[in-house]
Amino acid sequence: MSYVSRLVDVIEKASISKFHYILLALCSLIYALAAMNVMLIGATLPSIISEWNLDKITTGILLSAGGLGMFIGALSFGVIADIIGRKKALIITVALASIFTGLCSLAWNVTSMLILRFLAGVGLGSILPQPGVYISEYIPTKNRGKFIGLVETSWVYGALLAILFPYIIIPLYGWRLSFLVAFVPLILIPFIIAYMPESIRYLESKGLNKTAMKLLRKYGLPLSSTKKITKRTLTKYSVKKALGMLWSKQYLSRTLMLWLTWFVLVYTYHGIFLWLPRIFDQIIQTTELLGYLYWTLIITLFQIPGYYSATFLLDKLGRRTVLGIYLTVAGIASYMFSISQGFLQIMITMAIISFFNLGAWAALYTYTPELYATRIRGTGFGAAASFGRLAMILGPYLTGYIWAGWGLSLVFVVFAAVQIINALVVGAFRIETKGRTLEEISG
Repeated sequence: MSYVSRLVDVIEKASISKFHYILLALCSLIYALAAMNVMLIGATLPSIISEWNLDKITTGILLSAGGLGMFIGALSFGVIADIIGRKKALIITVALASIFTGLCSLAWNVTSMLILRFLAGVGLGSILPQPGVYISEYIPTKNRGKFIGLVETSWVYGALLAILFPYIIIPLYGWRLSFLVAFVPLILIPFIIAYMPESIRYLESKGLNKTAMKLLRKYGLPLSSTKKITKRTLTKYSVKKALGMLWSKQYLSRTLMLWLTWFVLVYTYHGIFLWLPRIFDQIIQTTELLGYLYWTLIITLFQIPGYYSATFLLDKLGRRTVLGIYLTVAGIASYMFSISQGFLQIMITMAIISFFNLGAWAALYTYTPELYATRIRGTGFGAAASFGRLAMILGPYLTGYIWAGWGLSLVFVVFAAVQIINALVVGAFRIETKGRTLEEISG
């Protein structure tokens, strides 16, 4: 029988308050600005290609360098968050992601940009899992899906900023200054320090009950009695043991499903949307300066209703159902894009991909931290995200390679196939987390 502590009961029984909304706002801002920094390279890409005269394969390598850094960052800082705590890890990752993305403005050739993109990727891969883990451990079960989904939904606003800033800045000052907006997230660090307490579940897992109780009182969460709080038998964190648990009998099917889904969604999202300005630059004829960014912005706007529709279905239909449906529709739309003719068909099918691919992300981002126990939640989320970043290394390069050799249609046939196969795997997975506490889910 699983043991639910008194401190967890406090979190689960708390009414949604100003405290929870502050956490939601800060985690959403962190995630949105991280998304902006991830996607800045896509919006500046056509200008970089023009200045350095890059072919599609070299361009793909340039995009993939960030993915390699994100692979390392997601895994290493997932582990670090389980060792030093969620809050400290969050502060470090915000700083790393902002500084090295901003320094991309100093790149003078492809090699220097590859190095800076890699270092920026380490920071960005580190930061992206953190807000979801943090929110999942503070929000009561009945609202957890909606809150985590709303954090993931903030990605689209960052993606829009990554288009809007270059759209304004490039014609006036060039692509280099567009990267300076990457320093903006540093402003959030004082607010993280002041308003985001360490995770109560994390503190309890480390035996720091007194610290946890002080935080509960400080932030107005009702702690009526401390007599029933029982100190758990603690096991020292071990990276080897934590990674081994991901492949134990209890977690094997969860890890396999999550790793596949992260790989597919990272591959399709970054394979499509980092290349999207370049795709529109080539297939949509326009005389307007930076017209490709205008149409990229229009398509990106469809991510907003996609995210919100999935987010508000998560606590009604369940994570598994929403994820399977959205993957399926995104896969079908990807195939329809591959056979589209003319401007209208291209825009309609790409809008559907944008809507449903990003909606699937809301479900996955919610599902992942729920499927692991507190003591390995950072490691589990980080490992899944890190495996997905292998697809970010592969995706942009493979998109450029297939496009150069066999055309854009085959690129989207591949996108269609992997999303539909993934949907079938999710459908075969039987664990639903809707309406269950994290302790119940982890067993």
